[in-house]
Amino acid sequence: MSATRKVPPDALTAQDEALIASLVEDLQPTPRLYPPLLRALLWLGVVTLCVAGVALYADLGAFARRLAAAPDLALAYAGSVVTLALAAVAAFHLALPDRRDRWALLPLPGLLLWVGASGLGCFRDWIAPETHLAPLREAPECFMFIVGLSAPLAALLVYMLARAHPLRPGPVTAMAGLAAAAAANVLLAFMHPFDAGFTDLASHAVAVAVVILLNMRFGRRYFSGGEAAAFAAAQ
Repeated sequence: MSATRKVPPDALTAQDEALIASLVEDLQPTPRLYPPLLRALLWLGVVTLCVAGVALYADLGAFARRLAAAPDLALAYAGSVVTLALAAVAAFHLALPDRRDRWALLPLPGLLLWVGASGLGCFRDWIAPETHLAPLREAPECFMFIVGLSAPLAALLVYMLARAHPLRPGPVTAMAGLAAAAAANVLLAFMHPFDAGFTDLASHAVAVAVVILLNMRFGRRYFSGGEAAAFAAAQ
């Protein structure tokens, strides 16, 4: 019986080399992404410009007096600012395949502060009995403001995240929705002439939840469409 000739694992035939060459000849180099923190700062810069634009037309004195009269509102506002920043950073990290799922916990401290301090508004009559609560008819307007303003901010964030072709679209789009909703809440505070009561806080909570759910639904579809287009272009 003749012995079988062993071929070194690194030895390639001309046919193998031709096959490899045909597979890679049309491939285009993928641009390297900027670090997640820098990309998050770019989006936060857009939010900062929006805040600056709103502040130009807002009554900043009344805004400061409203926060000073109700410390829980000031804490809730600070919590929403921290939440939008940390959620944006978490979204850009989760979009990368080598990041751990625990990045989704990054905005938790800000979210707890935001929700906890906002919950004190349910006891507004006890905390600050002299404050002017928002009438019931104002709740739908707050809801529409948060949802409407979140849409372009979330769309921009999803567009920026799509360049990484996220493998975990659920957590990524949830963090993006949370960041956009928190940003809309920050902007709303400048034009909100009332202190938050139960109905007002409930409309805010529902609006944030709706923004996150819509962003998860349409963001996932956008990511899937982008991946399909990239695959088709590679063929």
